[in-house]
Formats: sequence, structure tokens, C-alpha cells
Amino acid sequence: MSTPTRDRCCEAIRRTLMHYAGDALEASVVAEATLGILRQIAAQLTPVIGPRGIDALFRHSLHLTRTFLPWLAQSEVSEDSTVLLASLKAGLADLEPKAAIEASHALLMTFTKLLTSLIGKSLTNRLLSLVWVPLSPASEQETKS
Repeated sequence: MSTPTRDRCCEAIRRTLMHYAGDALEASVVAEATLGILRQIAAQLTPVIGPRGIDALFRHSLHLTRTFLPWLAQSEVSEDSTVLLASLKAGLADLEPKAAIEASHALLMTFTKLLTSLIGKSLTNRLLSLVWVPLSPASEQETKS
């Protein structure tokens, strides 16, 4: 059963992916958008959990989303995060656009859930609210109606 908070997080991630991927809906654009979002997340979280913490959460998120990202299994063992990110980008770019969006969404949701379990919902929301694209005023009105 989903909760309102989880639904809002899920929607915020999807909205952000679509914002950065645009209407082109090419898998390579989705891949670049995903890496851009991950860079923004890293920038927000580095002061709180450090680069090693981010790397550990990212690797564990990849491991947990292997059903969406099976082609990353070999890259996961790499010590170099740059190699891992390059593999993620290349793998996402090789998917159909909708599959790339779903894989990216699953990865970002998993990362967010893991982060929440580590630092709590309130701090996660505060830190990541600076990354997620906010609802437009029109969308807020539709939600309230």
C-alpha cells in the first residue's frame, strides 16, 4: 500500500525526470537527465553523508534495482564510480525511451527510500526538495480540486 508521502515522492521524481528529459523522449536524453539528477543529489548530500555515503547508497540502489538494470551487474563490482556512471548512462541509452524512464525512476525511488531509512524522512525531504522540480501552480490547483 502506498502512502501519500511516497506518492508525492514518486510523482516528484517522475516530474523531474520528464522536466530534464523533455519531450524528445530519446533514451540517450533520459540517460543524460538521470546522470544530471544524480549529480544534483550528490551535491546536496555530500555535506551530510559524504562522498563515500553517496557512493554506498548509489551502489546499493543499483543492486536493488537490478531487475530494471540487469546489464549493470558486471559494472557494479568496479571500484571506480566514474565507470559505474558511464555504464549506467550507456545502458539507459540502449533502452527504449519508456523503459529508460522506468529504470531511472526505479533507481531514483530506491535511492530516495534508502536515504530516508538512513537520515529520516524530514531531512531527506528538505535536502531533495532542492533537486525535485516543484509542482506548477496549475498542477497544485488540479490536485486540490
